[in-house]
Amino acid sequence: MLSRKLWLSEKECRVCGRRSPLISEAIGVCLECLRGDASAVEVALERHRRERAALGLPPEPPRDPGGRTCGVCDLSCRIPEGGLGFCGLVRNEGGRLVYLSGQPRYAVLEYYYDPHPTNCVAFWFCPGATGRGYPRYAVRPGCERGYANLAVFYGACNHNCAFCQNWFYRYNTLRAEPRVSAEELLAAALDRRVTCVCFFGGDPAPQVLHALHFSSTLLREARGRVMRICWESNGHFSPRILPRVVELSLGSGGIIKFDLKAWTPSVYRALTGVDVGSLYENARAVARAAEERPEVPLFTASTLLVPGYVDEEEVRQIARFLASLSPETPYSLLAFHPDHRMADLPPTSRRHAEEALRAAREEGLTNVRVGNPWLLGDYY
Repeated sequence: MLSRKLWLSEKECRVCGRRSPLISEAIGVCLECLRGDASAVEVALERHRRERAALGLPPEPPRDPGGRTCGVCDLSCRIPEGGLGFCGLVRNEGGRLVYLSGQPRYAVLEYYYDPHPTNCVAFWFCPGATGRGYPRYAVRPGCERGYANLAVFYGACNHNCAFCQNWFYRYNTLRAEPRVSAEELLAAALDRRVTCVCFFGGDPAPQVLHALHFSSTLLREARGRVMRICWESNGHFSPRILPRVVELSLGSGGIIKFDLKAWTPSVYRALTGVDVGSLYENARAVARAAEERPEVPLFTASTLLVPGYVDEEEVRQIARFLASLSPETPYSLLAFHPDHRMADLPPTSRRHAEEALRAAREEGLTNVRVGNPWLLGDYY
């Protein structure tokens, strides 16, 4: 973690000239300009484009009028001949889309066993940590100590978050490895210790076809034992594919977590490099399905409290939306720590977290908590 001196250094907004330690060089503009000046988001996108160009990845989701459309996620890239999709795993070769990974037989991923209780965002109501849903969805009434989650880390993403905590996934994307076969992953998942599989990354959406095929096979092979299918995602699944994602988790006792990064479209785009797209409609669809299984929440959401950018108002609007779906929707407000291109910001202030928590509760949410509280301090 970088020094307090760097966190407190003032940076200048390239639009209004304001100076503040809560402006990041990675974004280049302040929150007020992002909300009020249409040109401000373009400043932030310049940095995204430069970073991706240096990696040999498309600077933004391709929209070539003569390209081929990939519908695996909701970005729906229109890829020019010889070009790549935004995730870096789909290429247009001679007018035909070639999926470099993420098909049923193999995917670019890493995996490991994560003993219960895990540090999952949903641990506070997860069957693996609490026994909720026993005996159908948990092997015992309390924490499943002695058992484990199979954590599947996909090596690609359809976002370009400036604050990414797992930014090293890009090396997996660029090398297209490690390539793990369906047989190897299935053997790992059928270990007697495993009671759940969680797909994360990167993000599972660009390789969702692999995850769906693998999950279907696993649930068939593991019939008669507890085996939950869980997802941690930015939520940008194709609306056409999302129902299958929901079906697998709903029936197995699994949980679907969406990271709702911001509410204001310009703030979202500045932080992630992409548009909000169908994210909130996808969240609505999962929350609607959650009504079918009240004993274990199907849907949960989280928001990273990025200093200077994801403030009380962003949280308030997200919480208002979540409360409109169900006041009982579990919502985690996560403390930020400096990383990737936003290492020039301080960790989340305790006051910031308390204000965000209060706003979420004022909007009617009854299951809200602050995650990573040990990172909080009196930074700003």
